[in-house]
Amino acid sequence: MASAWWPCLILALLSSLAASGFPRSPFRLLGKRSLPEGVANGIEVYSTKINSKVTSRFAHNVVTTRTVNRADTAKEVSFDVELPKTAFITNFTLTIDGVTYPGNVKEKEVAKKQYEKAVSQGKTAGLVKASGRKLEKFTVSVNVAAGSKVTFELTYEELLKRHKGKYEMYLKVQPKQLVKHFEIEVDIFEPQGISMLDAEASFITNDLLGSALTKSFSGKKGHVSFKPSLDQQRSCPTCTDSLLDGDFTITYDVNRESPGNVQIVNGYFVHFFAPQGLAVVPKNVAFVIDISGSMAGRKLEQTKEALLRILEDMKEEDYLNFILFSGDVSTWKEHLVQATPENLQEARTFVKSMEDKGMTNINDGLLRGISMLNKAREEHRVPERSTSIVIMLTDGDANVGESRPEKIQENVRNAIGGKFPLYNLGFGNNLNYNFLENMALENHGFARRIYEDSDADLQLQGFYEEVANPLLTGVEMEYPENAVLDLTQNTYQHFYDGSEIVVAGRLVDEDMNSFKADVKGHGATNDLTFTEEVDMKEMEKALQERDYIFGNYIERLWAYLTIEQLLEKRKNAHGEEKENLTARALDLSLKYHFVTPLTSMVVTKPEDNEDERAIADKPGEDAEATPLSPAMSYLTSYQPPQNPYYYVDGDPHFIIQVPEKDDALCFNIDEAPGTVLRLIRDPVTGLTVNGQIIGDKRSSPDSKTRKTYFGKLGIANAQMDFQVEVTTEKITLWNRAVPSTFSWLDTVTVTQDGHFLASSRRLSMMINRKNMVVSFGDGVTFVVILHQVWKKHPVHRDFLGFYVVDSHRMSAQTHGLLGQFFQPFDFKVSDIRPGSDPAKPDATLVVKNRQLIVTRGSQKDYRKDASIGTKVVCWFVHNNGEGLIDGVHTDYIVPNLF
Repeated sequence: MASAWWPCLILALLSSLAASGFPRSPFRLLGKRSLPEGVANGIEVYSTKINSKVTSRFAHNVVTTRTVNRADTAKEVSFDVELPKTAFITNFTLTIDGVTYPGNVKEKEVAKKQYEKAVSQGKTAGLVKASGRKLEKFTVSVNVAAGSKVTFELTYEELLKRHKGKYEMYLKVQPKQLVKHFEIEVDIFEPQGISMLDAEASFITNDLLGSALTKSFSGKKGHVSFKPSLDQQRSCPTCTDSLLDGDFTITYDVNRESPGNVQIVNGYFVHFFAPQGLAVVPKNVAFVIDISGSMAGRKLEQTKEALLRILEDMKEEDYLNFILFSGDVSTWKEHLVQATPENLQEARTFVKSMEDKGMTNINDGLLRGISMLNKAREEHRVPERSTSIVIMLTDGDANVGESRPEKIQENVRNAIGGKFPLYNLGFGNNLNYNFLENMALENHGFARRIYEDSDADLQLQGFYEEVANPLLTGVEMEYPENAVLDLTQNTYQHFYDGSEIVVAGRLVDEDMNSFKADVKGHGATNDLTFTEEVDMKEMEKALQERDYIFGNYIERLWAYLTIEQLLEKRKNAHGEEKENLTARALDLSLKYHFVTPLTSMVVTKPEDNEDERAIADKPGEDAEATPLSPAMSYLTSYQPPQNPYYYVDGDPHFIIQVPEKDDALCFNIDEAPGTVLRLIRDPVTGLTVNGQIIGDKRSSPDSKTRKTYFGKLGIANAQMDFQVEVTTEKITLWNRAVPSTFSWLDTVTVTQDGHFLASSRRLSMMINRKNMVVSFGDGVTFVVILHQVWKKHPVHRDFLGFYVVDSHRMSAQTHGLLGQFFQPFDFKVSDIRPGSDPAKPDATLVVKNRQLIVTRGSQKDYRKDASIGTKVVCWFVHNNGEGLIDGVHTDYIVPNLF
C-alpha cells in the first residue's frame, strides 16, 4: 500500500500593507512595542481553528481563521494552509463583514481562457501548489477595508491509509503571530473501536503541552484537543512572537478482532481488510540501482547507507541481487542468492564498493533485473511460495540505450507480464517523475520521490519497510454476485504487514438482510480464505452513532477512492479508454465537489470593486504554481433578454404572454398557506421549480377575502446536483451538497459549468438587492423578485415574485402551472361585452378546444422595478385557471419544495 499521510497543515496567516513598499514578513512588525498584542501591521488574527472529524478512516477537515483590520486604512491579509497531497479540497469560502462568497468546483479546461484573461489583467489569485514531501500549499489574499472582519474557511477530505500499523495525523502548525483563540479539535469515530491514540508536539515543552493538550479515547470514540493560551504561545515569557512553529502529530489504530470489517450506510459499503498474525511470505528482491555520474557524492553515499540498513532487515528465507546501471549494466551475482549471513556479509562489502560512473541506462538495468526474477522462478531457484519485487532507484532521465520513456514502459510491461510489482524511487527533482510513476502504476507498484535532504537514507529505508513483510499474495475480494455495483479495485498483488486494503461499492438492493464478503489470498504456507458476514439489522444498530461525525461518509469515501483509482488508471490509458476514465472521474469530482487534477475551485475576492478571483487548483507531482483555470467567476450586471416571458406574482397571479397575439392570459390559484405548487418540471433537463404559499398576518378563513402569496421558492437541477431555496429572508444554495447562504443585501454572482445543455453548460446565479437571476445555459433564465413591506405592517408580509424571462431551451415535455405554456399554443377572444364591473369587460375565450368566460383585467410586472411595477393587461381565467390549465389546480400540489 502507498504510504499514507494524514492532515498535514501549515497555518501561516500573514498580513502586509496593500500597495505599499513594506515587507510581507510579519516578524519585523511584531517587534514594534507600539502595536497591540496579537496585532501585526494592523491585522489581528483573533481566531484560528482546525476541526477534524474522522469516521472509519475518512477525514473531513475544516480550517477556519478569523481576522479583523484594526488599522484605519485598507490592508491585505493572506491565508496560507498546507494540506496533504492525497487530500481533495471540497470547499473554500470568504466571509467579509457577514457576506459569504462561496467556492465552486468545475471542469478545469472550461475556464482556461477566462483565467488567462484574469491573469492578463493583473488580477491576483490564490492557488494550491506542491510545496513539500507530503504537502500542497493553499494560499489566498484579500484586501480588507478598515474595521472589516474576514473569515477564511477551507474544507478538505481524505481517506487515511494505514501505514506501518497506524493512522497518522501530521499537522505542521505555523500561525506566525500570537492568536487569542487557537485550537485544534479532532474527533474520531471508528466502529471497530479505537485501540490506541496519542498526540505530541515538537514545538512546545511537555510541561506546557500537558496543560494545553487533552486526549482521550473510549470504545468507538476518540478526542484530541490542543488549546494553547496566549502565554503558552509566547516564544519567551516577555516575547510577542509565537513558538507555535513545528509538528503536531496524532496517531491512532483500531481494534482488529477479525481480519476484516464491513460497514454499510445508505446503500454504500466499505470493506477494510488487515489480518493480523500471519507468517511473512518470503520475497525475492531485485535492487536496480542508478550509479551514473549524477549520483556522485552525497546521493550515492546515502543510497549505500540505506542499502546497508535494508540488508540488516533481510530475512534468511529471502533472495536478492543488486543490478547496477550507468552507461552499461553490471550485477553483484549472476543469479538471485539467498540472504544467508554469509551472503549478506558479502553483499555489504559489494554495496560499500559501489562507485559512480557514466550515463543512465534505465531500460537495460530494469530488464536485467526483471529477467533475473523470471529465471529464478522458471529454474526453481526460489521457493514456490515466495513473491518477487523489483525496486529501482534513479536520479535522472535515461540518456543512453533506449531513452524514449514510452518505449521503456512498453519493454518493462512486456517483460514483467503482470507477474510482480515494480517500485520506482526518484532521487531528487532532476528527473521525469511522471514517467517513473506511470511505469510503476501499470506494473502494480507505486513511485516515491526521495528528497535530497539529510535524511534521504532514512526515506529509502522507510520505503523498504513498507514492502519488507508481504503477508499475502494474489489477494481477491469477493462479494455476492449481482449484489454490488461500481466496485473499487478489489484485486491486489500483495498485502503488506502494517497496511490495509480498502474496497468500497454500491449495493443493488438497500433492503437486503445480509451481506457476505470473502477474501482469498496465498499465504506463506497455504491458501487462505477470510469470510466476513454482516447482519444488516445488527449493522444498523452498530452504526446508530454515525451521525457523531457525518452521515454520508461511506458514499463520499467510495467517491474519493473511485476518483483516486480512475485518475491512476488514466495515467497509462489512451484514446477512447482515457476519455472514458476522464469523463467518469470528472463527473464524480463535480458531483462530490472535489478539487482534483481535473477540476478547479475559485471564489470571489471583492477588491477595489474589481472582479478578483481565488483559485484552488490540484497540482500533479511535477506541477508548479500556475493553475489552468478558475472554477468560479462573478458577473457585474445582468440585462434580461427582451423576449416574451411568463411569471407569477402577487396574490399569486399567473401571467402567460403569447407573442403572436400581443396579448396575455392570467389566472389565480387560491390555496391555503403552506401549500406547495409545482410551477415548472422538465424531465429532460432535470429542472424543477416549486413554490410555497403564505398568507397575510391576519387573514380571513373566507377564501373570497383571503390574500395569499409565494413566500418560498425551490429551484433545482438534478443533472447538476444544484438546489436553491429562496425565502423572503435568505437564499440557500446547495451546490453538490455543499450549502452556502446569502442575504438579499448581498451582491454576488456564482457561475459553474456542468452537464445541462449541449450547446451551453453554464449555470449562473446572481443576487443584487431584491433581485435574483438564475440562468442555466443560454436558453433558460429565471428572475426572483423580493417584495418588502413595512416590518410593523399589521396585515401584509414580505413575498416573492417569480419570472421566466427565457425558456426556449427547455424541452417539449416541460409541465407545471407555468411550464405547460412554454410551447406555442393558440387562443381566440371574441364577443367582448360589458361585465359586472364596467371597467372590466367580459369575453369568450376559446383555448384547448374549450370555451371559457374571461374578464379583462391587469396585473403588475415587477421585474424591472420591484417597488412600482409596470401594468400588464390580460384576460383573467376564473376558478383557479379551470379550462386553461391541464387538469385541475390540485393536480399541481406537491409535498415539498424539492
